Amino acid sequence: MADIFFDIGFIIIIATAFAFIAKLFRQPLIPAYILTGLVIGPFLGLITNTDVIITMSEIGIAFLLFIVGLEIDLRKLGDVGVVSTIGGLTQIMLVFTVSFIISIFIGFIQIEAVYLALIIAFSSTMIVVKLLSDKRQLDTLHGRIILGILLMQDIAAIFALSVLTTLSEFSLLALLLSIIKGIVVFLIALFAGKYLFPVIFTFAAKSQELLFIAAISISFLFSILFSYIGFSIAIGAFVAGVTLANLPYNLEIIGRISSLRDFFSVLFFVSLGMELMLSTFESILKPLMIFLAITILIKPLVVMFICSFFGYKKRTSFLASVSLAQISEFSLIIVAQGLLLGHISQEIFSLTVLLAIVTIGLTSYFMNFDIAIYLKLKNFLNVFDLLTKGKEKELEYLPKAKYGVILCGYNRIGFSIVRTLKRLRKRLLVIDFNPEVISKLISEKVPCIYGDIGDLEIIERLDFKKSRLVISTVPTQRDNLLLVKKAKEANEKIVIFVTASQIKEALALYEVGADYVILPHFLGGEHVSLLIEKLSQNINKVIEHKLRHIKELEERHALGHEHPYHNPRR
Repeated sequence: MADIFFDIGFIIIIATAFAFIAKLFRQPLIPAYILTGLVIGPFLGLITNTDVIITMSEIGIAFLLFIVGLEIDLRKLGDVGVVSTIGGLTQIMLVFTVSFIISIFIGFIQIEAVYLALIIAFSSTMIVVKLLSDKRQLDTLHGRIILGILLMQDIAAIFALSVLTTLSEFSLLALLLSIIKGIVVFLIALFAGKYLFPVIFTFAAKSQELLFIAAISISFLFSILFSYIGFSIAIGAFVAGVTLANLPYNLEIIGRISSLRDFFSVLFFVSLGMELMLSTFESILKPLMIFLAITILIKPLVVMFICSFFGYKKRTSFLASVSLAQISEFSLIIVAQGLLLGHISQEIFSLTVLLAIVTIGLTSYFMNFDIAIYLKLKNFLNVFDLLTKGKEKELEYLPKAKYGVILCGYNRIGFSIVRTLKRLRKRLLVIDFNPEVISKLISEKVPCIYGDIGDLEIIERLDFKKSRLVISTVPTQRDNLLLVKKAKEANEKIVIFVTASQIKEALALYEVGADYVILPHFLGGEHVSLLIEKLSQNINKVIEHKLRHIKELEERHALGHEHPYHNPRR
């Protein structure tokens, strides 16, 4: 037990040191954790007891998918249901077919080619969701497309795993029985989530400690149930999260479990590096380069083609496709199972681990710099817009009436601004990155465009010359600098309000021509001070203000504005 404690402690200490170095050079943290595993495992051999570390890393996957389930409102995926289901299955079949043919062509036998094709066909829910959460893009249009496709991939991966484990004695009846068991347990989970868990958690919420342990218990309960019927513990944890997602306490649960997820996730990334066998490197180098090209080039092209075919513009399609350019944690489970069953060799296992390390490491860069990559490539992507003609699904409402105010970002501050501008009868145009918000604005006949103000194509569509005021509630400095520059170039007299999260950013925005910089934490303090001064002597005014505030919060709640992972660009 002491050895396990020291091994874990040693891993965390070294991983922290590498993470500090990565942060110092402004690099993503995931490659730093993988490098930690390479150094303490294959390179130096400092830790040899990898079984416990790998087991704990699987717990990290389960916790991550539990939180994903808590965060996801499956109803919000309805507007991307077609591209997620039909498109997701098409992507799996196309990538599987290409990978299978190439595997046979370069010398792998049929059963090995099947495993390799499956390994490449699936993308990593764990990695992609973590990076989308870090960027606060789970609720964006491309984020929802990604989540929908990943859910389809995970379902397909579970079925593939069920088939492969019984490949030598395959039984269609056994597979159908497994599917029926999964559906039954899922329906039980939904029933419990609607009728049983609200009662249990209303009582548990009286104690934060009891709330935490109750949530963990539900996660383990469904992980055990799904494992017992032949599915992955990670899928069980995801279903547990979905059942608790509609509880009023889901945000508190997420906040308490996030630190556990982060801890075990570090062990997962470190374990990837530790599993690599350097002795097989020379023999797998050629197939590694071929499968790497399929994963980071062909698979994104397939996803982008599918998204474009279903009517999504090149920017949305590109952001979705570049996020799926890696192999899945399920790929590692599949290949480990294949090695255990004797279907594949140790070389293929090492090839998969190395492919996972490289593609996951690259994904953290692709997703961190996706906009910069898109801007470099967008002229080469115009061909994809030809596929969308006549079936565009971009959200916007642009009547011919002129607008005097441009508001970038409806969420949080923007909600109150729109209400005030409506009261003043000002004509405005809203730009927002949340498809649900834009849909609501369209239903209310408010002029709006779905988009990101960091996108030059969106900025070029705005008529700054005829506008008097631009307001940005987006706290991203790069986006605001671009907005101020383009707006002032088009109209020197236009008044621009932008938002910053730090004082030095505010000063930089003033230097380039911003007329006023909103610092939300400063405004919050000033607002509270004015309220105290205005209301402290009159209890009736306090009650009136409270009722107005409750009404506003209920309106915001209807749009999901309270969510901690909401993109500040919205």
